Amino acid sequence: MDIRVLEYFLMVAREENITKAAGLLHVTQPTLSRQLMQLEEELGTKLFERTNHSVILTNEGMLFRRRAQDIVSLAEKAKSEVAQNEDTLTGIISIGCNELKSVQELAKYMTVFQERYPKVKFELYSGSNEEIQERMEQGTLDIGLFLQPFGLEKYETLPMRTKERWGILIHQDAPLAQQAAIYPGDLVGTLVFTIHVNTPAHTELKEWSGEFAKDMDFSANYNVLHNAVIVARERKGAVICLEQDSHYDEMKFLPLDPELAVGSTLAWKKGRVVSQATKAFLQFLQGRD
Repeated sequence: MDIRVLEYFLMVAREENITKAAGLLHVTQPTLSRQLMQLEEELGTKLFERTNHSVILTNEGMLFRRRAQDIVSLAEKAKSEVAQNEDTLTGIISIGCNELKSVQELAKYMTVFQERYPKVKFELYSGSNEEIQERMEQGTLDIGLFLQPFGLEKYETLPMRTKERWGILIHQDAPLAQQAAIYPGDLVGTLVFTIHVNTPAHTELKEWSGEFAKDMDFSANYNVLHNAVIVARERKGAVICLEQDSHYDEMKFLPLDPELAVGSTLAWKKGRVVSQATKAFLQFLQGRD
């Protein structure tokens, strides 16, 4: 299985049409069809359902698509890492980020670094602590921005200066929106959207709610805030979340009281060999003012 065939597979999966994909790849349709069939034979499974006019991924094809994309991304990353110019630092630095205010702090560091090394590019991936850690273990991310607390014993860490404040986003017309803050017990009787359960952050939120946690209507869990806000706005519910710099129409942020504020940390794998660009960026971060 070579990278070229995986790129063929990904193009067909995206276009859902072999003829169109073949044109974009500059290969003939029979060649592309043969490569896909050989890939399916090698894997021992069917990746596409074929019709007269389109091809659609099977369940197995959807699973394979994610891994194929990871492999192709790693290959592209490897090429950029070894193709260093003697005089100019180049390459791609991949960073996984939670939805945090400290992303703004990180962005300032990235800006200063790129002013020094304009040929270095950054690749950002948004996800939860768990999703970022999984990708770091796979090698598709160089650095992660994690919400604390989180187990990072296997990583080198660098705390961010920005504090993350917990609160809720609620529709501006809701009775609770007239308050200046949210106190334990206030959310009883309200539809509540919260971050995924069985995480350290969720445990801290339950402890803050105390005896009222058992009476709260946790309507849904989320890992992407934007989608949760859309649903909560429609259903007039409240989203327990970290304070954001972004604005959501018709929604108002109220902090928790007593205040619940946590930190965030940049982390990277101990002992892992990284590209010259990533190494330079880490050194730059460690020497920040």
